[in-house]
Amino acid sequence: MDLHERYGLRRVINACGKMTHLAGAIVLPEIAAPAAESMRQFFVLDELQAAAGRVIAEATGAESGCVTACTAAGITLSVAATMTGTSLPRVLQLPDTDGMPNRVLIQKGHCVNYGNPIEQGIRLAGAEVVEVGTVNRCLPAQLRYELERGGVTAIVHVESHHTVRYGWVKLPDVCELAHEFGVPVIVDGAAQDQRLRQLIADGADIVLTSAHKYLCSTTGGIVAGRKDLVDAVYLQNRGIGRPMKAGKEAIIGAMAALEFRASQDMATWTAEQDRKVRMVLDGLRDLPGLKLSIDPDPNGCPFSRVRLTLEEGVAAHSAITLNAILAEGDPAIMMRAHHAEEGYLNLDAIELTDEELAIACGEIRRLLAARR
Repeated sequence: MDLHERYGLRRVINACGKMTHLAGAIVLPEIAAPAAESMRQFFVLDELQAAAGRVIAEATGAESGCVTACTAAGITLSVAATMTGTSLPRVLQLPDTDGMPNRVLIQKGHCVNYGNPIEQGIRLAGAEVVEVGTVNRCLPAQLRYELERGGVTAIVHVESHHTVRYGWVKLPDVCELAHEFGVPVIVDGAAQDQRLRQLIADGADIVLTSAHKYLCSTTGGIVAGRKDLVDAVYLQNRGIGRPMKAGKEAIIGAMAALEFRASQDMATWTAEQDRKVRMVLDGLRDLPGLKLSIDPDPNGCPFSRVRLTLEEGVAAHSAITLNAILAEGDPAIMMRAHHAEEGYLNLDAIELTDEELAIACGEIRRLLAARR
């Protein structure tokens, strides 16, 4: 079935990556099949989530786990869980936090926006956001000061290249300090599925990641961590978490994705990504005003992207105009444009077939070969 034709939608060549605004990832057949099968059956949802918890624990080294609508939902529900524990009356009281510790600390350089501000996700639980430090500097003493003031229910820590990359307190140190005061640490690791064991080992009490990014599953958020807190996260489904609950296809998809990852040959996968990077370099070489280089994934995943730097006054387009023209076409060629204002784009080839890669490179070559 051609869904683009049926509903009058433009086709997309995704040279941007595993992005929510491009509908996540292509779901792998090994994951799509069990997710599709789940849609033909009924389950006792509590039992299904308990099974997911066992799979998540095995995959991450955490005590337990559950599945929610997405990582963003996981942030709100995890914050709520630290305030309510497994007290149902408290769950039903939210977002009114009267009588509960409700201050959530976050380093100012971690106040990112993935599509909405992370602070908003925290406030949705009824919590008060306390930004600590400045954008490019946070001292352990500043976190300690806020912890000593009391009323802190959690520290939210973001592991992402979107954060300011220097001058902040690293996760193991955050965990050590927080635990001194009996405060749990919640890690937003939306694209960090390959580092889940490390983040748990670093001392995080809850780690959140997306099922629909590098795990290539149906849309969902994976929650891994301490059993008491995971139980409290799941209990939020009877309160403010009701609109954020995961369906059976999300839960089964997440389980299948983690099981598939455990059997996956990552060295072979990385070699395939390297091959596609070489195809991009070969397809775009010798264009006037275009400098090509390779950027390793800043999140530590085992692959690289091609950087396209446009030389002002020489290249036929700036990074901004090239990105805009490519995105307006049909098919829409969506580049990774986080740094367009700095003069460069990235081409992420993970979701590209060889045919799509050739189309993208051909269109870029056509646009940049034109005279200024």
